[in-house]
Amino acid sequence: MRLESPPELEAFRMKVRAFIAEHAPGRKFHTGVRAPDPELMPGIRAWTAALFEAGFLGIDWPREYGGRPDAHPLEAFIVAEELTRARTWEPIGAGALASAALIEFGSAEQQRRFLPRIRTGQDIWCQLFSEPDAGSDLAALQTRARRDGDEFVVDGQKVWTTNGQYADVGYLLARTDPDARKHRGITAFALDMRTPGIEVRPLREITGTTDFNEVFLDSVRIPADRVIGEVNDGWRVAMSSLGHERSGVAAHGVGLFLALEDLLDLASGFTSGGRPALEDGAVRQTVGELAARVYVNDAMVKLGQSRMLSGTEDPADAPLGKIFFSELNLDLAEYGMRLQGTDGILAEGDPEVAAGGWWQDAFLYARAYTIAGGANEVLRTVVAERALGLPREPG
Repeated sequence: MRLESPPELEAFRMKVRAFIAEHAPGRKFHTGVRAPDPELMPGIRAWTAALFEAGFLGIDWPREYGGRPDAHPLEAFIVAEELTRARTWEPIGAGALASAALIEFGSAEQQRRFLPRIRTGQDIWCQLFSEPDAGSDLAALQTRARRDGDEFVVDGQKVWTTNGQYADVGYLLARTDPDARKHRGITAFALDMRTPGIEVRPLREITGTTDFNEVFLDSVRIPADRVIGEVNDGWRVAMSSLGHERSGVAAHGVGLFLALEDLLDLASGFTSGGRPALEDGAVRQTVGELAARVYVNDAMVKLGQSRMLSGTEDPADAPLGKIFFSELNLDLAEYGMRLQGTDGILAEGDPEVAAGGWWQDAFLYARAYTIAGGANEVLRTVVAERALGLPREPG
């Protein structure tokens, strides 16, 4: 298992860290995958272009589109870690997911059209996968796309579309053969989000922010040349592109270390019985238990990276990593609230709230990680059936 980085990777890390310190668009206050305020969008687009131009994004892209195929495969993880460590914005949207699909399955014309615009930040992509009745069971999606000459006509609804309010292009899954088995008959599309018939409705969450959206598609026409891959082969396209999204796991691990540091600061600054809370034995014991789990999570991340490098990945690696991270992240946020006592009921923006209300926002958002990317209950079933070979649940 990889525990230490070789010197060349540490040199790359220092280069990334220095670049971020000089060029980053400022601190990202809220935790999680969040949508920026509208006035931040020009800066984030420019920041995305700068990261690509410096060779820190699109590392595994084809050389003709700025990739560096000879780069170390862990460089993408390092970039994700350093962006998180700096508490700054990473590129928003589903550009990484869409580019993976376009590079593996897209036509040469699609690659020429879309990849340069992702690099320059001109196109923000959103992910149009989930539906009200097709979240963890994505293959149950019901949005329909019927062929009409050189176009497809799409009707349906998507939900939980992060950054949909800013998206220029949507990575859409729709059912093109309603009679096929549910994992078949699905097609992937690149959808211009300015097409008539698309309505994006922002959803205001319990955090008070608007990160997700509903997207309604009413007789939306998509040119047939915007199909990514083959018609009715969209499930394979989607699963392959999702499999490329692994660097975020490393970023989550760094995020837990930051949360632990913040928890120690909180426990040192808050008083209980006239003394810092951290001087209480019970508090130290709980913080110690959480710290041990943070280091276990780090070991799990490094094990997953080592297996990736050696080609020995296990079907349980990704789901177990996501389950462990999301539940630990929730426990850290909950304990941060508990340490504040009655001050925990203060809201973000209150002048007396600790850390500007960061803990309150983190607590409200943390539950989302146990659902997003596959509910933990569903992922436990995946581990049981695909990794341990246990009998499948009755259909």
